[in-house]
Amino acid sequence: MNTFSPVEVLQDFRPQMETQEHSPELIVAAQDVLLQGLGLLFELGDRTYSHVAGTPFNASVGQHYRHVLDHFQSLIRGLRAGEINYDARERNQRLQSDVTYASIATCDVLRALKKYTNETLARDCKVINSVGYSTSQPSRLDSNVSRELAYCIGHAVHHFAIIRLICHEIDITVPAEFGVAPSTLRHMNSLAAD
Repeated sequence: MNTFSPVEVLQDFRPQMETQEHSPELIVAAQDVLLQGLGLLFELGDRTYSHVAGTPFNASVGQHYRHVLDHFQSLIRGLRAGEINYDARERNQRLQSDVTYASIATCDVLRALKKYTNETLARDCKVINSVGYSTSQPSRLDSNVSRELAYCIGHAVHHFAIIRLICHEIDITVPAEFGVAPSTLRHMNSLAAD
């Protein structure tokens, strides 16, 4: 049986954009965070993935991972229409219980991101998102694809930090950088170098 590490999978998803003026740093960052998630999925079975950890989490790794994918999928779907609606996420229950299905969905997102160009990233869009508790109507905001991709990346890191805590609670070891913001990693590395 062949097994693939996230590093091997990465080779299939890096964009071929060397001829463009600007580095696709944002796309690489999105791929990196999604590959962190994919690497974790490679280590989990369905039972562990869908196990609801107790207080204070009251959630599973799968629930948080599905939530992360929902946002990336909303961005990809919304790009076609020019309107990204984070309130209309699919919330596919299978994504939070079936590791193989979640892995395939992650690869689908990676495949879609591989097609993004600098022109794609610069495209303007509208964003629909409920941001307030006291209003019944979601906000409709002006944005662009780069900004929304950066949001999805930061959102993923935040939820991966929670996943990291859940994994610790259920005795699953994750890599040291999993769920840690890139700026925090750089800061920790600079302190270690001193």
